[in-house]
Amino acid sequence: MRLLAALLLVSTLSRAADDESFRVYTEHPRLFLDAHRLRLLRRERERQSMRWTQWNRLMAGGAAPAEPGFSWSLYYQITSDRAAARKAVAFALSSAASSDLRQLALVFDWCQDALTPAERSTLAAHIHSLLARPAASTLPAQRDRILAAIAIAEINPGESERILGDAVNKWWRTFYAPRLGTPAESPVGGALYPMLELLHAVRDNLNIDLREARVHWFTSLPEFHIASHYPAAYPGPANEYRIPFYAGNAEPDLDSAALSRAAGLALVSYDLNAIPCQFLQGWLIQDRFLLRGPFGAPYEFLWANPYQPGLAYVHLPLVFHDPGTGSLFVRASWEEDSAWFGLLGGQAQIFEDGKITSVSTAPSATPLLLNLGPNAVYRMALPAHLPEVHPNTFLIGLAPRSGFLIETDDEEMSEASTDSAGTLALKFPPTLRARILIHEDPFHHDSK
Repeated sequence: MRLLAALLLVSTLSRAADDESFRVYTEHPRLFLDAHRLRLLRRERERQSMRWTQWNRLMAGGAAPAEPGFSWSLYYQITSDRAAARKAVAFALSSAASSDLRQLALVFDWCQDALTPAERSTLAAHIHSLLARPAASTLPAQRDRILAAIAIAEINPGESERILGDAVNKWWRTFYAPRLGTPAESPVGGALYPMLELLHAVRDNLNIDLREARVHWFTSLPEFHIASHYPAAYPGPANEYRIPFYAGNAEPDLDSAALSRAAGLALVSYDLNAIPCQFLQGWLIQDRFLLRGPFGAPYEFLWANPYQPGLAYVHLPLVFHDPGTGSLFVRASWEEDSAWFGLLGGQAQIFEDGKITSVSTAPSATPLLLNLGPNAVYRMALPAHLPEVHPNTFLIGLAPRSGFLIETDDEEMSEASTDSAGTLALKFPPTLRARILIHEDPFHHDSK
């Protein structure tokens, strides 16, 4: 069956490749600023909206942008201020931008009509030289290459077409997308942002929706994005942040938190009408989390749409579980003081009383790891009786993709299997009061 599925996938991708063109015909600006978005952003300036006035105060007030090429060239697109364009171009021609392919591409694209012929030639040649280097297979590196190939497409259309074709067919569809949604590749928080830039750029310029290679994962992505943040807000110097799951004991990286918010905003922008994205919009639009600092403000201005209605995210389930990635997030409520459990990439954490605690998934003498009302997380050696029955019960730290038998008093035996991370997810009726024995199924065969 797996061989047949693989052959069908190859056949589908081959047909898609035959019908697609990787030649870029769009006019500048090509990256993120299509006619609709550019019109919306310029109208924000006319209306003196809160996100415009906040960002404009930074730019006009002399605050040093964290990413000068990105910020000044975007500012130029909104204001037509030639001085802003000159600052963006000066940065792109400086040694500080020598290897920053993404910002070089944005300046070349967004400041196109402000470049002199010599500057245009110099920037295009430098971008081309960076594209000629061996390409890393990481998501940010491939994002940079795609943006750059689109930005300078008219300089060498054939080369741009080759780079984009390789990025979509060889890297995304053959290498990256098949791994996406597995324990090996489950980007979270700020690490998601390069993917959203990549998705927008490819769809806007090539009319290709890269999500089609991993439909299930992208369908659940908005809910995953919400669930993977700790419940409590984090006070920053300019605004409050929602902090995404991160490993280690250091203080949270606020730039990563800003990019995580930007990823959410860009995801909503990509699919405004999808119900999961409307829940995500409802989670995002609170003004207290609006990015106000030099790093985050241009992202907030570029992607946020305060006019898009959102659904109340508190109606989402308190449990998010993806058997493919093995990710599990459980909370007691949607209140900010709620206890929370997270398991991602083999790392397990508890958030309680404002503190993040890393925990072992190994069996423990006290098997109940966290009681979250109807939801409970256990770490226990099997076979064993379940100490207490909860409607949603999760046993972590077991063998991945293994089968287990569940024996409940006065009921027929049932079967269940662990996910890719070794989590056994069990559901019981809320009124159940019975002894439950769980043990391995010696005849289980994993077909995946």
